[in-house]
Amino acid sequence: MNPELGRTIVANGIETNYHDVGEGLPALFIHGSGPGVSAWANWRLNIGPVAEKLRVIAPDMVGFGFTERPAGVRYGKALWVAHLKGLLDALGLEKVDLVGNSFGGGLAVAFAIQYPARVRRMVLMGSVGVSFPITKGLDDVWGYQPSFETMRGLLDIFAYDRGLVNDELAQLRYQASIRPGFQESFSAMFPAPRQRWVDELASSEDEIAKLPHKALVVHGREDKVIPRAASLRLFELLNDAELHIFGRCGHWTQIEHAARFNMLVRDFFTAP
Repeated sequence: MNPELGRTIVANGIETNYHDVGEGLPALFIHGSGPGVSAWANWRLNIGPVAEKLRVIAPDMVGFGFTERPAGVRYGKALWVAHLKGLLDALGLEKVDLVGNSFGGGLAVAFAIQYPARVRRMVLMGSVGVSFPITKGLDDVWGYQPSFETMRGLLDIFAYDRGLVNDELAQLRYQASIRPGFQESFSAMFPAPRQRWVDELASSEDEIAKLPHKALVVHGREDKVIPRAASLRLFELLNDAELHIFGRCGHWTQIEHAARFNMLVRDFFTAP
């Protein structure tokens, strides 16, 4: 069985693949935007451990993973935020905690601005959400054209720890990226020039500064995809924020420092 396949629900009219594990406070985990990504691929080392204390809900966002790819949709922040709201509505959840990775962090910020009463706390990890000059790493990720060699190169960009990067993983992620429909939707999301998509995923700094929610901002010091300055800016703007920067860590905080990341998330969400 494919562990990337979870449950299915219709959210905002979209047949959505999602994982729903554990009990207690609901925490919605929003994945990043790498080629071939799914919620399970992004959060596989985190779902089980965090679900020991919380209810973890991790969807494949529309256009990614095993969620439906409706014909003719315009991918963008408005669609993804509406998809998140539709998922909460379909699950009957009035308020959730949010965990957003990279692209997913930008969506978490945008969702909290648009629906502040539906968010309790949020964790932003290697997050977009403010504007910054696009890095070569992010431009390479969003400009991915399928090949094993290109995927191998992207893994070198994502991870600081070379022990996490090998040909077997590159082959798995390459095969995931060429599943039917995956590359077609991915290439439609972030066409060049790609600075505009960083800016499109950014929220107004004035609106970010008005957010009342407790926030934990997490970043890898050696991140080559999202600059550390983006998280520092979010930390400066957010009214009630904490900041944790992992040394010897790239863009894969949730993988490279999984045990510590899981503990941070559990403690942050369960603290008074």
